[in-house]
Amino acid sequence: MEASQRPTKRMESRCTPATARATLAFEITRYSLHKGMGKEKFIQSTPVSVGGHEWCIRYYPDGQKNVEDHISVFLELLGNGPKVRAFFDLRLVNQENGLSSTVKSCLESPVEFDTLTKRCLWGHSNFKRMSELEQSAYLQGDRLVIECDLTVIKEEPIVAETPIAVELPMPSSDLSDNFGKLLETAEEADVTFDVQGKLFPAHRIVLATRSPVFKAELYGPMRDQRTQNVIVQDMQPAVFRALLRFIYTDSLPSMDDLDGDESKEMVKHLLVAADRYAMERMKTECESILCTSLDVETVATMLALADQHHCSKLKEACVEFIMSSNRMDDVLASQGYVHLKKSCPDVLLDIFERATKSRKIYCAPS
Repeated sequence: MEASQRPTKRMESRCTPATARATLAFEITRYSLHKGMGKEKFIQSTPVSVGGHEWCIRYYPDGQKNVEDHISVFLELLGNGPKVRAFFDLRLVNQENGLSSTVKSCLESPVEFDTLTKRCLWGHSNFKRMSELEQSAYLQGDRLVIECDLTVIKEEPIVAETPIAVELPMPSSDLSDNFGKLLETAEEADVTFDVQGKLFPAHRIVLATRSPVFKAELYGPMRDQRTQNVIVQDMQPAVFRALLRFIYTDSLPSMDDLDGDESKEMVKHLLVAADRYAMERMKTECESILCTSLDVETVATMLALADQHHCSKLKEACVEFIMSSNRMDDVLASQGYVHLKKSCPDVLLDIFERATKSRKIYCAPS
């Protein structure tokens, strides 16, 4: 072959790092009772396996030495294995809305965990100032939840033959934006809902596609072809607006302008609306948010709501909350218990049976 000639066939392969990902969650109940353990004293979460290695979250209620008024939190590699490289993102969960926020992370480049050289901890001594934490939504009902998004880089990368291709950037989906604009502009709207005098134009086919209840009302045998205005009873305009938004965009509205109690109350109304119109995904999202915002004063009311609207996950979360950490007496003393006793006596019977089995027998007030 002459030097000026090159082969016409080109073969390529690609080396891709193999990774394993998981989120570690560590719930700290009775936060106030852990304080005072002393500096350098820590609590570990249950070990979990990610990428072939054991990991846990290490929590120092009083921080490490030479640290004042801060809790300390670290991600820890357990065992005596080889070095491991990983990315991590340590977060705190907002108890009011269920969302988590980064406090300490390593996402730009991986860090090396090495148990042999004792470099098996990564995190921060000054993770969160206690005085800030105790006034924030991260600590509610004496409960704190720490999360860690972990990505472990495995030892052996994946090497495979790959076709030669041009990779084009894929634009993000704008489907929900387009449908959101359709709702806002009301272009070609063919039905109007009257909610306490507030009018909401919408599109029959969109509503019927998303909700079997709307489908029956707007296209079923009992529909009135001449009716373009539908009166909605027993619902607030803000709740119906949020319901329409979810139908068109598949997302709940932002509640940043509401305080904790107002936000929780809105989510409860949205759950009722989702159940009324058989919007199961919306109902599940509302359940998930309410499961993370339980407290002694309102858990009985929340349990009644869950029972009335067939929310099995929320109902179980309420029961577990009441049964854990000797909260039963406080719940029985709350005003919500009276409503629960009248509306859901079978639920109370179930709780007392569980309490009896666990040898925690309570006498319900008359």
